[in-house]
Amino acid sequence: MHEYLPILIVGAIIGVFAVAFIIAYAGIKNKKEATGFDRNVPDGEILRRMLPYATPYWKQFVLVLIIMGISVGYELRSPVIMGNIVEMVAGDFPLSRLFWMVAAYAGLLVISVICTYFQSITLQKTGQSILSQLRLDVFTHIQSLSHNQLNQIPVGKLVTRVTNDTNAISMMFTNILVTMVRNIVMIVGVLIAMMAINYMLTLMVLCFIPFLVLFTVIFRKFTRRIFRRVKDYTTDINTYLSENLSGIKITQIFNREQEKLRDFLERSDRLKKAKRQQTFIFGIFRPMVYMLYISSIMCLLYLTGRGVIRNVEFMGQVITSSVLVTFYMYISRFFNPIQTLAEQFNMLQSAFASSEKIFAILDMEPELVDEPDAIDLPEIKGEIEFKDVWFAYNPGEWVLKGVSFHVLPKQTVAFVGSTGSGKTTILSLICRNYDIQKGEILIDGIPIKHIKVSSLRRHFGQMLQDVFLFSGTIRSNIVLREESFTDEEIWEACKYVNADHFINKLENGLDEVVRERGNNFSAGQRQLLSFARTIIHKPAVMILDEATANIDTETEILIQESLEKMKSVGTMLIVAHRLSTIQHSDNIILLAHGEILEQGNHQELLKKRGRYYQLYSLQFDAQQKALEMKQAKR
Repeated sequence: MHEYLPILIVGAIIGVFAVAFIIAYAGIKNKKEATGFDRNVPDGEILRRMLPYATPYWKQFVLVLIIMGISVGYELRSPVIMGNIVEMVAGDFPLSRLFWMVAAYAGLLVISVICTYFQSITLQKTGQSILSQLRLDVFTHIQSLSHNQLNQIPVGKLVTRVTNDTNAISMMFTNILVTMVRNIVMIVGVLIAMMAINYMLTLMVLCFIPFLVLFTVIFRKFTRRIFRRVKDYTTDINTYLSENLSGIKITQIFNREQEKLRDFLERSDRLKKAKRQQTFIFGIFRPMVYMLYISSIMCLLYLTGRGVIRNVEFMGQVITSSVLVTFYMYISRFFNPIQTLAEQFNMLQSAFASSEKIFAILDMEPELVDEPDAIDLPEIKGEIEFKDVWFAYNPGEWVLKGVSFHVLPKQTVAFVGSTGSGKTTILSLICRNYDIQKGEILIDGIPIKHIKVSSLRRHFGQMLQDVFLFSGTIRSNIVLREESFTDEEIWEACKYVNADHFINKLENGLDEVVRERGNNFSAGQRQLLSFARTIIHKPAVMILDEATANIDTETEILIQESLEKMKSVGTMLIVAHRLSTIQHSDNIILLAHGEILEQGNHQELLKKRGRYYQLYSLQFDAQQKALEMKQAKR
């Protein structure tokens, strides 16, 4: 019995590590139950949902599997050839036979290298195609979400889902799954080959399998947990950066750089700790697998060495130098895939954690969807009617309370009132950016819910106070849609709103580069470009939400002239605080606390001497005082 004492010592050491891991595993399970673990989507469910992305490329995957089979064949055959070569070298043999066996070994190696190359190329091309489709689906789904849903999700989180998380899933198709299949086939093939050569030595190797399975299960639980944490903290940093880089000018104005830096370092430190835990966990598992590999080699050398040196049988089977070399190579090929599986588990857990995040976005049902019988309107007249409309962004907090009004085609209607009275909300509801809770909104006598959202918005042109310009050129920002406009049409729109004056002064004219958010143009220039962008598409309904707020008085006069021309084109809805800009409107609706207080044209409202009269008098007095102060300075 003392002859097997070294093997028992090795087994005892492995057993101690196994007990320690089981205790740690039990501890994390208790912590999971105590703290309410992260949402857990089963691996099978994730793979089932990812399968439709891989199905169109089944031919490529079949080709990869065939190539992989050839490569695995080399891995399984080469140890036998090497064992025979060693056996030949130990005895008398014809030199020509040795040359042939070496040539066969080299030939198999070359074939394996070529197969590996084509396997990698095929997988990368297929993976990039899957990645593109997945990103397209996520981006398209995000675009289908309502304004309310988008307001609840930080932009940085959405960016992470479309970029980082889809990259992790791409790795699952380009590397992880196929490699795991290859490694599993390799492990099974090696076991069959070893059993055919010496089943008792194979049983000795199999004694290490329970420990290997145990370590893998525990490792999977730890890594899945830590990868969720890494993903969450990465999203947190991206969200923070997206928000604070957009508002960095405010940070500089108020001299809050150090405070923002501390916030960023705090988030960065959380991510660093999570990454460190990830490295620590993987740094324990990989050596454990390597320890099992070395232990099996030690047992092999000890048992076979005794058999070769003493020329004795091991449990009834003869051990030769050929068997020793063959088993040594097979054990390496048995544990190498398992060690690779550890790395694959690392990436697989990352991909699964990313999949959970992506499916959380894809599972969000858009709040605004077309009804089954929704119609497509090729054109609209511009008649708008609100019938007892009630709306709240948050349940119970009514922004509009029983609002009713009627806008005739090609009328100009202005909405005025204090901040928070519901002016901008009305414009958002007309475009169906939100759905109302009570009442009805009609366009040309048709409830807007019976009209396709894309068809509805196609007939609206919006000019907002906060103008958003995309990176590109002036031309691309004016055209926006896919319709092809000639340079003449673009220049005509620019002249209509007097944007041609500053565009003509630019070196590249319409092809002048527009940087991020149009920060290389003044606020007034950006506003003029938004006017041109709206006018060129000839909308049936034009919406101006404080659109002249960032334009100087001289430019505003020019804009007003252009808007007078547009009145004959379609219906015009205006929100303005400066009452002087809406005096010529056909109807002025004054709102307060979500209700209509007064409505009528400018002269009618002044005669009522109500709230509108008070607002107009205050603004008129303020303008007079400003004019007097200006004259006094002269």
